[in-house]
Amino acid sequence: MVMRKIFGTSLFIILSLFMAPTACLAQTAHNPIIYADVPDMSIIRVGNTYYMSSTTMHMSPGVPIMKSRDLVNWQIVNYAYSILDDTDDLNLDNGQNSYGKGSWASSLRYHKGTYYVSTFAGNTGKTYIYTTKNIEKGPWKAVSFKPSLHDHSLFFDDDDKIYMVYGSGRIMLAELNDDLSGIKPGTTPQILIANASLAAGPNPGLLAEGSQLFKVNGKYYLFNITWPRGGMRSVLIHRADHITGPYEGRLALQDKGIAQGGLVNTPEGSWYAYLFRDFGSVGRVPYLVPVKWEEGWPVLGIDHKVPDSLSLPANKPLMPGIVASDEFERRRSDPDLPLVWQWNHNPVNQLWSVRQRKGYLRLTTGRIDTTLVAARNTLTQRTFGPECSAITAIDVSGLKDGDRTGLALLQRKFGWVGVKMENGNKFVVMINAQGALPAEAASIPLVGNRLYLKADCDFSDSRDKAYFYYSLDGKHWTPVGSALQMAYTIPHFMGYRFGLFNYATKTTGGYADFDFFRVSDKTGAR
Repeated sequence: MVMRKIFGTSLFIILSLFMAPTACLAQTAHNPIIYADVPDMSIIRVGNTYYMSSTTMHMSPGVPIMKSRDLVNWQIVNYAYSILDDTDDLNLDNGQNSYGKGSWASSLRYHKGTYYVSTFAGNTGKTYIYTTKNIEKGPWKAVSFKPSLHDHSLFFDDDDKIYMVYGSGRIMLAELNDDLSGIKPGTTPQILIANASLAAGPNPGLLAEGSQLFKVNGKYYLFNITWPRGGMRSVLIHRADHITGPYEGRLALQDKGIAQGGLVNTPEGSWYAYLFRDFGSVGRVPYLVPVKWEEGWPVLGIDHKVPDSLSLPANKPLMPGIVASDEFERRRSDPDLPLVWQWNHNPVNQLWSVRQRKGYLRLTTGRIDTTLVAARNTLTQRTFGPECSAITAIDVSGLKDGDRTGLALLQRKFGWVGVKMENGNKFVVMINAQGALPAEAASIPLVGNRLYLKADCDFSDSRDKAYFYYSLDGKHWTPVGSALQMAYTIPHFMGYRFGLFNYATKTTGGYADFDFFRVSDKTGAR
């Protein structure tokens, strides 16, 4: 409790402040809980601490682990893996990529002192399980097996048997080996629910998937997402007295397209459903929905609607827990990169450094590429709403002819502002890829080797607009190129990311030095 000096106030009033019910002191949280791309959440509570895993697919490291004390304000504390696998598509090699693929919806569990994170990847055909005693510091032990169990939920039953519930439309149940190395020999996965989508009506578009299984007061509750044709994303709940069924189902929530998730309770006994919502080009954003229990069923929402506000502590800025500025200053004991950073696909670690030049991130080219989305070692952070802005300063004295470097907004319809080196001359350029092909929207001769770059994002009221700027002194900004109409595309399946990059189109070995990355929740005047 925060102590305040109170003058001229009776002892009765002072005492009443300390004795007031918690509800009287409560603040108000608002949805979305996180206005940034944090989809496919899985949340657990261990004592008074909540942990959440989420999907980042083709990014490395992957499966971020976030921590909260209040269900509202989160910070990234770890990742389940450094790289998912060593394959051409995950490495952006030989013309292949893993955009929209990689690891999908994870399942986070805690059982008898051990934390478990499981995920799957259609491009590798594998299911992955990571275990640790210390979820915030690791180390993690990894096992994987085939097949890839789609949108699964890891579940430890009271008899210590280990299961995965998975599937699309037809929901399956498989028992795993005690060491998690695969489906238990001598067992056959069984059909748990033959047509889980039917609970939302006879005409499904997206078949029921996104399974998350829970046991509450002796009953099993299975959450799924579906999308009836002509309708919206919806929450389904099936329940049973035994894990093997039979299950009865119902439509649990159909509001604003908010769906896919599960249940969590507070130490005080309040229940919430954690779900996400498609929110335009910023991505898929987390929502919390109050839950009450009626006749053994969790009832979601207030009058079956998702509230804008919640009786939980107020949301704090996403900085520095989810996104953060970085001056690239490192002490010897510091990690090379804070956890807010992720690489687009697997990095080539020999070609980047925050130690080679003190106070700078150096990106060195190692092969020839033709476009931003094919380039390796693009370092990214989430964008966030309703508005956000990022600024960087770059030293381009190490570029070679044909190099391209700068600050990007990464998605299939990307945009970037930066420098190209052509025939020994440097140019400030803005590239806009919202059309069929990337287009150079501006090219301005550059004298000197230091340049400041800025990208502004406006996600408010579904505007989804981005604007780019450059400066020679970091104070006076010049708009450059054209506005980017951002769009969330299924091929990439991810909200827009800020990205720092450098790639070669002619000769390898050139480098760009980034002095800092500064992010804010305000954009400049346009």
